[in-house]
Amino acid sequence: MPSPSARAKGSAVQSTLAFLAAAAGDEMPTALMTELDADTKAVVAGVSPTHEVPYDVLVTLWRAADRWILAHRPDLRDWAEQAGEASIGSLGVQLYGGILRKPTPREFLTQSISLFQLYYQPGDMDVVEDVPGRVVLRLVGFDPVTTIFCRRQTGGLRKAVALAGGEGARVRHVRCCIEGDAFCEWELSWHVEHSTAGARSAT
Repeated sequence: MPSPSARAKGSAVQSTLAFLAAAAGDEMPTALMTELDADTKAVVAGVSPTHEVPYDVLVTLWRAADRWILAHRPDLRDWAEQAGEASIGSLGVQLYGGILRKPTPREFLTQSISLFQLYYQPGDMDVVEDVPGRVVLRLVGFDPVTTIFCRRQTGGLRKAVALAGGEGARVRHVRCCIEGDAFCEWELSWHVEHSTAGARSAT
């Protein structure tokens, strides 16, 4: 269960619902809402992009969506990765375009503002390996609770690196604390002909 102090931005809720409607039809979010308890439903219905919500609300929404998709649309089993990518490409760009649209992934990496912290509290993504065309990011100080978070990060990071000028961006979730590793880590790589190393996280 998420820590009571863990928070997420309302934009993560809204982008999840928007992706599900686009991918599975408008009736899917409506069906999803019927599975939520009254308190969670009230928060989800009233959220705005910049409001903070308990992370538990987001986890509950994600898990309900995952159950529905596995039961009704197994062809969308990679929905979390796709939703993360769509989130960064839509609301992420609208809200944080200045942070995302850098000339190179390296500039995205070295900026002082953490994109992760604009979406989630507490914690951050730290760079633990950094070579041209490849970095490894480690999640610190935040309990993801569910691998849906990890999958969503994978898609979001891929889109973020591409927006920061990284050609041929690839992201792998190489370690997962939920699956027994000490940390969650993501390996990001891209072609270096037109860019140099970098990237910072989040959806």
